[in-house]
Amino acid sequence: MNAVIEVRVPDIGDFKDVPVIGIEVSPGDTVKAEDPLVTLESDKATMEVPAPASGVVKEIKLKVGDKVSEGTLVLLLETGAGAAAAEIPPGPPLQRGESTAGISPPFAKGGAG
Repeated sequence: MNAVIEVRVPDIGDFKDVPVIGIEVSPGDTVKAEDPLVTLESDKATMEVPAPASGVVKEIKLKVGDKVSEGTLVLLLETGAGAAAAEIPPGPPLQRGESTAGISPPFAKGGAG
């Protein structure tokens, strides 16, 4: 079952009205937990807002230049089975006559002797 979660600016200390200097993802992008979503710049440092979970970016609620504080809505992230499936693209299918040579069996040939 898919769930859409609201990703918000985490605790960034006593900073208020911190400018957004970078949007690191686009709608439709697949992200993993801890991937950077947006970059903020305080007067002391730049900080990234990480993805709280793996999923697919549904909608971005900020733009570069916006001012944010703790709790500001960043984006909507779809998590769950659909998002997980989108995360792992299938490998290319074997073509007729293609060899699987080089793929080792799960056991060694010969005796352990």
